[in-house]
Amino acid sequence: MDALGRHADLLVRGGTVVTPQGSGKTDVACVDGRIVCLDAHGWSADQIIDANGLHVLPGVIDTQVHFREPGLENKENLEAGTRGAVLGGVTAVFEMPNTDPLTLYRADLERKSAAASGRAWCDFAFYVGGSALNAGELGHLERLPGCVGVKVFMGSSFGDLLADDDAVLRRILAHGRRRVAVHAEDEAGLRSRRRIAEASGDVRDHPHWRDVESALNATRRIVTMAGETGRPLHVLHVSTAEELAFLASYRNRVTVEVLPHHLTLCAPECYKRLGTLAQMNPPVRDARHREALWHALREGRVDVLGSDHAPHTLEEKARPYPQSPSGMTGVQTLLPVMLDHLSHGRLSLLRLVELTSSGPARVFGIEGKGRIAVGYDADLTLVDLKAQREITNRWIASVCGWTPYDGLHVTGWPVATIIRGHVVMRDDAVLAQPVGKPVRFSEEMAVTSA
Repeated sequence: MDALGRHADLLVRGGTVVTPQGSGKTDVACVDGRIVCLDAHGWSADQIIDANGLHVLPGVIDTQVHFREPGLENKENLEAGTRGAVLGGVTAVFEMPNTDPLTLYRADLERKSAAASGRAWCDFAFYVGGSALNAGELGHLERLPGCVGVKVFMGSSFGDLLADDDAVLRRILAHGRRRVAVHAEDEAGLRSRRRIAEASGDVRDHPHWRDVESALNATRRIVTMAGETGRPLHVLHVSTAEELAFLASYRNRVTVEVLPHHLTLCAPECYKRLGTLAQMNPPVRDARHREALWHALREGRVDVLGSDHAPHTLEEKARPYPQSPSGMTGVQTLLPVMLDHLSHGRLSLLRLVELTSSGPARVFGIEGKGRIAVGYDADLTLVDLKAQREITNRWIASVCGWTPYDGLHVTGWPVATIIRGHVVMRDDAVLAQPVGKPVRFSEEMAVTSA
């Protein structure tokens, strides 16, 4: 900045900027990776982006991705996953611990951070898995640089990462203070009902195998135990009307994530059309549950939209059901799909920003991100709300190379992604070099309980 304070590294000029106070046309000046002025009329800059006709959103934060590195790079890796993120307008991601080796200890977190350094296109943080093996260390592990917190798999996992025993769950919840993210499916129920899927061999039975009770029973258990230990919870990918009705009574200590997949796809049609490409855990369910998710979202009972980006190769997906793995891509399509819902009047732009920016910042105690305000990181997602595009497999950066939305025509598209003042994507092209750094979390959220 010059002596008069009117020169910026980057100036985003003429866009409709979405702030907590609402939307308005203004200029955003960025210096040293931070926002230094709104309404920066008359400023000069080293780089100027003409945002006329575009909306300028706070950088989108995807709080649930599986980038499969280390150990499963045939499906995905940190470079390709984060490249897909910025192509989709995402400026930060939180990556899950079910890699090989699992992310259970300090060395695992440090290995992932080192692998992301110089290769991640967007900012990043990693979950540590809550396990019987590391429960006593979680209060320390959750405070390490680049760690977003603890992830618990009550079902749909394997080996040391599966935590389906009440005693183990209580130990995990008792060690640490930060919000625990939970995949809530009842493992015992899933094992007893697997015969349904094996007998039919039909992926349309996926929501019958992994039924409503499997999700609801696990959610009830973990909410009760978290209440006993005083631990805040974040329930991932809520998929049923019954869970939403139950969780409505616990808004003071339990936050809720939903996925674009569950808001967009619908059984049985998606299974008939996509086969095992629509297979995920918890499952895509019927219209009753999808409408309940939309109702809760509009009422403000949903805190975060995550993608649950969980790729598998087409060869793996082609295995006979239920040997086929569950999971699909999502980080690159999260924003385009939700912008299309916006174009159809299913949610407001301000609500979308709450779910993808300010909501994640509030839930996880992210420092310096989640809003467009002076002093915050210059993370910006520029979108054209009127652009009409087609999502295709060719556009997908993921190693696996496919999306369940192949051929979907959408209205609304990300046209630029800016991370700490660096323009990393413009008009469907990644630019320069990867600039990703670990996300910072507030000290208040990172202090262990006594």
